[in-house]
Amino acid sequence: MPLLFLFILVPMAELAVLIKVGSAIGILWTFALILLTALVGVTLLRAQGLATLMRASERMQQGSLPAQELAEGFLLALAGALLLTPGFITDAFGFSLLLPGVRGVMAQSIMKRFKPQVMNPFEQPGTQEPFNQRHQSQRPQKDGRVGGDVIEGDYKRED
Repeated sequence: MPLLFLFILVPMAELAVLIKVGSAIGILWTFALILLTALVGVTLLRAQGLATLMRASERMQQGSLPAQELAEGFLLALAGALLLTPGFITDAFGFSLLLPGVRGVMAQSIMKRFKPQVMNPFEQPGTQEPFNQRHQSQRPQKDGRVGGDVIEGDYKRED
């Protein structure tokens, strides 16, 4: 039910603000301002999105799950939708999500909410050691084996 009120109240508030601004500065300047905020927002969004993507890539190369970056990516997508929606209230929320500090705090709250449901696929259950570090730390023994059980078998390829 709160989501329904959000979809009703936000457009009504946006319309009221647009009418007030339009009557104060004129309709053409209001349209120009809406277009300017959308263009600036998309430009900033592209830069922030690329930075977040690069951080996520680095985290994955280190063998850890980029949960913070995924949450920030979701918030950046939300910011893009808000910035492209005509209006000044949605632009204000969209621009606030482009600020790294605000986005970081919101991403942390999202991660806290969903953390019990998320499991890192790179970690073995019961350990905090990433998958690639666990296997890189094992050194071959004298006979060439890398620890653990070796299961031998034969196979026949049939095409």
